[in-house]
Amino acid sequence: MNRHISIARPITAEEELKAIEEVLNSGMLAQGRAVSEFENLFSEYIGVKNATAVSNGTVALDVALKALEIREDDEVITTPFTFISTANSILYQKAKPVFADVDERTFNINPEDVLNKITAKTKAIIGVHLFGHPFDVKAIQEICEDHKLLLVEDCAQAHGSEYRGKKVGSFGTGCFSFYPTKNITTGEGGIITTNNDQVTESCRLLRNHGQSSKYFHTVLGYNYRMTDIQAAIGIVQLKKLDGFNNKRIQNAHYLNRHIKVDGIITPHKENKVKHVYHQYVLTIGENSMDREKFMKYLSARGIGCAVHYPIPIYKQPLYQKLSYTDENVNCPVAGKLANIVLSLPVHPALTAEDLKYIADTINNFEGVE
Repeated sequence: MNRHISIARPITAEEELKAIEEVLNSGMLAQGRAVSEFENLFSEYIGVKNATAVSNGTVALDVALKALEIREDDEVITTPFTFISTANSILYQKAKPVFADVDERTFNINPEDVLNKITAKTKAIIGVHLFGHPFDVKAIQEICEDHKLLLVEDCAQAHGSEYRGKKVGSFGTGCFSFYPTKNITTGEGGIITTNNDQVTESCRLLRNHGQSSKYFHTVLGYNYRMTDIQAAIGIVQLKKLDGFNNKRIQNAHYLNRHIKVDGIITPHKENKVKHVYHQYVLTIGENSMDREKFMKYLSARGIGCAVHYPIPIYKQPLYQKLSYTDENVNCPVAGKLANIVLSLPVHPALTAEDLKYIADTINNFEGVE
């Protein structure tokens, strides 16, 4: 079969090439005017005062936690059902990740379990807007206010997502990734959004060798800069973001309407949120369908699929070595979801023919050996 529908793909065109060429011709390739312009445009889009561009999304999390003064022995509550960099950024500070379980329908951090995990050492909460669906911001904000905790939003999969009419990344300290398969890309890259001028000042020192002025270093900093080449791509991509997201939403709605198989549950969306479907994630009935057989069926017919994520973070070998075991981490929903989720293509490059083929192929699965 020649047909192949990829699970994800970056979407670039002539405008991005032209923007890169202009930077190359300018002679200014490192952090310069294009980075400043991208920061200004992105902060305006999110609705915050400040944005600090960095080299990737993991660095955004790391720098944000450093700027918020997360220290050794502090505890930071987060979700175990996400990409590992969310929790690793806590380890980078020599702090302790504490895992709260997730909601079975949205896959996002469960505020009730967050309350169960707070101790005298808790300093912050990192909520992840997983797959493009915002977590329960209001509930988590109230917990942060009541317990004097810092709020960090991992928005790596949620560019343009909204909670009650406000963009994610505007509620706490927002951290975005521009990896190639994100809703927009700069190749690699990340950005930190905030209304806190002091946090922004610290982030900008940390990303550039701790320099407050040329060759004047006031803190231990790093080379975490974004290049003007990356920023030029980002400026073009940002103009396309709403269109990309609208196409993702339309694609998701089509699949929601047309996938009709017992044992498959299509993605849930809460009221008063804008879900931007970085991933389109099904749940597969544990007793009604074999996920591995279903994935092989789809792959054999040219439909890309993947599991996000097959192993909760606390079950990863690194975290097992750190004594994160089932005996001391109680997150049964995350453990269950890892065994029943499956991501399908939803990206903006899908055609109407692709969508129909995906839905028809899935609907023909029942009874196939």
